[in-house]
Amino acid sequence: MSFLKLESKRFLIFGVANKKSVAYQIATMLLEEGAVIDLVVQNEEIAKKVRQLFPNESIFICDVEDESSIEQLADGLRQHLADRSLADEQLRYAGFVHSIAFADYSGGMKPFYATPKKAFMQALDISCFSLLTISDKLRGLLANDASVVTISISSTRMASENYGFMAPIKAALDSSLAFLVKSFSEFSEIRFNAVAPGLLKTSASAGIPGYADSYIYAEQVIPRKRALRTEEAAATAVFLLSPRASGINAQKIIVDAGMEINYFDKKIIKNTVTGE
Repeated sequence: MSFLKLESKRFLIFGVANKKSVAYQIATMLLEEGAVIDLVVQNEEIAKKVRQLFPNESIFICDVEDESSIEQLADGLRQHLADRSLADEQLRYAGFVHSIAFADYSGGMKPFYATPKKAFMQALDISCFSLLTISDKLRGLLANDASVVTISISSTRMASENYGFMAPIKAALDSSLAFLVKSFSEFSEIRFNAVAPGLLKTSASAGIPGYADSYIYAEQVIPRKRALRTEEAAATAVFLLSPRASGINAQKIIVDAGMEINYFDKKIIKNTVTGE
């Protein structure tokens, strides 16, 4: 048995989109550890692409903006497990990954005070409230000691203009962890944690105006002068999913390669002050 004790355990992964996504790396690492995975994507168009990446895994479709779609997913997963002759440890999910976020910036980046209500509420629904709804609808399919991991951001108080209004949304996501843990503790030992990466090079981030410049800046601030890799964030998530992380609960684990300790790097200060 490997150190992480993930062999034959079944996990549900929300949010695989392509090879650049955090969810893809998590799914790949779980398979390497001998775990069993089922994947959930938003629509059939994405499912076609993901089937090419994971031809041997079951893929389900769920639009988390639609509560009835989540209920249908729960029914489908229940039937999916019932139709198979499974080992005891696979009859329920040992955990799931919530790697889902969306913000509509189609109207252009605006000052925070001018954030459109419709866009803010949609982002809150998809990026935060979906974790609550999924946890509720799937609670009967989770093992008593399951681990739930969501993907947050390293800082929700860094007022970066090019991240728009998503930081307050992620702050709500972070806060929800404690309340999910408390409410689930009434009947289980299910854990809820977040992996909070620094800037990553993903397809989703590529669509954020000005993100590339921030990414290059982050490379300079990180002490090792190399940007955070998606695999590094994913590895932390896999650890949190494992029984080895059983003592970690209601926590946000920052994975930023030390960026937050180095904003006053002397070389960056000199460049800013002198232009050299």
